Amino acid sequence: MTTIADRFHALHAGPDVLLLPNAWDAASAALMADAGAKAVATSSAAVAWARGYVDGDAVPVAAVVDTVASIARVVSVPVTADIEGGYTDDLPTLAETIKAVIGAGAVGINFEDGRRDPDLHARKIQTVRATADQTGVNLFINARTDVYLAKLAEGEAALAETLRRAALYADAGASGIFVPLPIEEDVLSRLAAGVALPLNVMGRPGMPSAQRLAELGVRRLSSATGPFTAAYGAMLTGTRAFLADGGATTYAAFGKDLPNLNARFG
Repeated sequence: MTTIADRFHALHAGPDVLLLPNAWDAASAALMADAGAKAVATSSAAVAWARGYVDGDAVPVAAVVDTVASIARVVSVPVTADIEGGYTDDLPTLAETIKAVIGAGAVGINFEDGRRDPDLHARKIQTVRATADQTGVNLFINARTDVYLAKLAEGEAALAETLRRAALYADAGASGIFVPLPIEEDVLSRLAAGVALPLNVMGRPGMPSAQRLAELGVRRLSSATGPFTAAYGAMLTGTRAFLADGGATTYAAFGKDLPNLNARFG
C-alpha cells in the first residue's frame, strides 16, 4: 500500500497531466486499467447511480467501501475513491470511514467541501490526514472546492475564494486541489499558478487538450461521469432496439470490442 500510494503521488509531479478515468464497479475499473490508465478513480455519482441512489452523500458508506474493495481486487494500478464530503461532519465517525476506505485498498480520496463552512472542511482534512498517517498509508487527499460548481461566488470573487480555500486546505494536510467546472484557459492558468498543490480539473465539453492543460500548469484531469453515461447510454439505446424488434444487433455493435471477461477475472 505504501509503495502504491507513493506511486500515485508521483503521478501528479508532471510534466504530463494524469488522465484519470472514473469507474463505478470492478468491471469498469478493470477495463480502464487494461486500456492503459495509470490509476483509476471512482465517481461518487456513478457509484451512487449504480447502486440506485442519488448523488450527494446518500449512498451508504458500506456500499462505497464495498465498491472500492471490489475495484482494488482486480486492478494493480493505484485506486482513489470519491467519498464526497465523507458522509458525515462528525470527526470520529469520519476517521472510521477513512480507515475503512484505506482498508478496502484506496490510496487516495476525493474530498469535497460543497456548501460546508471551509473551516469545518479544513478540520475534516486534518482528521483525514491524521487518521491516514496512523494507518501508515500516505493517502493522497484531493481536496475539492465547489466555489465554481455551487456558484458560491462569480468572476474574480470566485477565483479569490477558491485560492483562499486551496491555501486553507493545503495547510490542513491536503495533497492536491480539485476545482470542478472551469474550462477557460485564463482561469485555469491563474488557478494553477495560485494553488501550491497539484491542480485537478474535471473533463467537460470545451476543456483544453491534455497537452494544453499541462502547459497551463494543470496536473490531473478527471473524466467524471463521462464513462458511466457513455456506457449506460449505449445500453439504453441497445435495449430500446431490442425491445422494438427482438434483434440483438445493436448490443453486438456496442460490445464488439469487449474482451473475454471470464478470462479477465478467471
